[in-house]
Amino acid sequence: MANELAALSNELAAAVEQAGKSVVAVHARPRFSSSGVFWKPGVIVTAEHGIRREEEITVTLPDGKNAPAVLVGSDPGTDIAVLKVDAEGVPVQPAKGAPVAGNLALAIGRSEDSGVNATMGIVSAVSGSWRTWRGGRLDHYIRLDLTMHPGSTGGLVIDVAGAALGIATPALSRIAGVAIPASTIDRVAGEILTRGHVARGYLGVGLQPVELPDHQKGLIVLSLEPKGPAANAGVLIGDILVSLSGKPVADTDDIQAALEGHAVGSAIEAGVSRGGAVRSVAITVGERPRKD
Repeated sequence: MANELAALSNELAAAVEQAGKSVVAVHARPRFSSSGVFWKPGVIVTAEHGIRREEEITVTLPDGKNAPAVLVGSDPGTDIAVLKVDAEGVPVQPAKGAPVAGNLALAIGRSEDSGVNATMGIVSAVSGSWRTWRGGRLDHYIRLDLTMHPGSTGGLVIDVAGAALGIATPALSRIAGVAIPASTIDRVAGEILTRGHVARGYLGVGLQPVELPDHQKGLIVLSLEPKGPAANAGVLIGDILVSLSGKPVADTDDIQAALEGHAVGSAIEAGVSRGGAVRSVAITVGERPRKD
């Protein structure tokens, strides 16, 4: 047993050492630093909630040196921020893993003072696509049962083989810390690097759930943004939205789920009840205005 424990200890230490070569400390908020991960050469991903200023951001590299970093953009909905830094020879994150509930997991962070730090626990739950309370969509819900120190947020989450599961954040769930999945990071970081932000579709309507005959539900239009997507398509106040893209809608979550499958600028078919008759309306999806 002692030999098995020693072997496991050595394996964990080796995994942490290897993963730590791509983990940095991010200095972008008062008092505490957070962590970030080299996801591509010169590109660091970190937790958005750990970024409290847009300028004078620095990172502590794996070799202990500090370097200036530029904020490319961020997405509060998925708690992802992307930084660029001029650094050569830093390895990017390792191969992506597929977690299973009960697997051991480690969160790897970095501190300017103490260097690499690690906490260990388990993946306590895994499920499919999940919408955060901030409005973003994660490709998977990966709940972590491990200690998440302030400095480890944004750090790399790995399995015991060193495969990356994602990055750590306590900001997306009120129940426990989660790992933002690697596939979500690829998608969101790619859009941020291209656009500087994540474009989210919207219809430009104010809606409220209503009961319809035969125990059906819909969403009544209470307001319309002037010259917004729905108004331009001929939707009127008092219309009842009953479907989007052929699927029934009963609450605003259904609207967001339908819009996620349609790019900004594409057309989405809306089923609209007006005067008791349902008609099909093609709405061109707009880009939700961003808050400055």
